[in-house]
Amino acid sequence: MYSRQCLVILALFGAAFAQESFKCPDDFGFYPHHTSCDKYWKCDNNAAELKTCGNGLAFDAGDSKFLTENCDYLHNVDCGERTQLEPAIATTHCTRLYGIFADEAKCDVFWNCWNGEASRYQCSPGLAYDREARVCMWADQVPECKNEEVANGFNCPAAGEISNAGSFSRHAHPEDCRKYYVCLEGSAREYGCPIGTVFKIGDSEGSGSCEDPEDVPGCEDYYGDLDLKAIRKSELLAGLNQDGANKPQYKASKPRPQAKASQDSQ
Repeated sequence: MYSRQCLVILALFGAAFAQESFKCPDDFGFYPHHTSCDKYWKCDNNAAELKTCGNGLAFDAGDSKFLTENCDYLHNVDCGERTQLEPAIATTHCTRLYGIFADEAKCDVFWNCWNGEASRYQCSPGLAYDREARVCMWADQVPECKNEEVANGFNCPAAGEISNAGSFSRHAHPEDCRKYYVCLEGSAREYGCPIGTVFKIGDSEGSGSCEDPEDVPGCEDYYGDLDLKAIRKSELLAGLNQDGANKPQYKASKPRPQAKASQDSQ
């Protein structure tokens, strides 16, 4: 019985030793671990050193010459048969220390985590973060997005309710002068006017366009005393704030006027 236990222990030890032993194919290079996706071997002067990527990163073995040491986000790396990973280390908003993760409460928010520190990003109006594609997409195309979060529950007019509108119409947001809804074949999507403009209700029902606040009754003071020229320039330099991320939040000083009152003033 004792000898059998010794044999089992020796067999396990031998397997572990074989798994962690590695002979460098060349004097210098970076080589993937044969079972772990977040581990790799660094060879220097023909001496092998086992390295581990940050928690949430994986070793990219795409360099056929094995000269590149590159740990990338897990979703960017084809691990193949290298299925093992270090246990997850979680922090607030971060499933692992590194990665891009969806917000659990708001479908248009996601978090970029770097060494456990989470940076908040928000999709542009009408978009939501798709966990599979890892990009902002129309909210009605994201399964995780709750129905009430799609265009804030706005319902498009029934077919034929708006004359001459066809399958496409625009509608003012009830509270925010800058936002509006687009109805396309009965599906509502939320849009936002470019910085410095607000949505002006058109002469005909279901129409409108983004105009200067001074030309939209009730929305003249939407941006207050902000320097719109400086804001426009900063957004252009920032690449339009990465699809809305860190975009300054502007709130109308008054509720949006009713459609009828706005039309009567034109």
